[in-house]
Amino acid sequence: MATYSLTDLSNKSGEVIEAAFRGPVDITSRGKRKFVLLTADDYDKIKGRNQQRAVHVDDLSSTEADNYIAALSAPVDDSND
Repeated sequence: MATYSLTDLSNKSGEVIEAAFRGPVDITSRGKRKFVLLTADDYDKIKGRNQQRAVHVDDLSSTEADNYIAALSAPVDDSND
């Protein structure tokens, strides 16, 4: 993992951001790790925002239920396998 100081973040922000595109970046203050800079996609993965969630059918509006049924009934495209 790349490491930069708060001063580096201020003086070399472009370089620090480019490093964050490659992976999480430690940001230090006085030699101690204080922050981690990462992309929004990486953050969402950590927080589980890209995961599926379970819902009870009774909690869905009729439109949401219809959309789920349509999605489940749609043919599967296996052309990429």
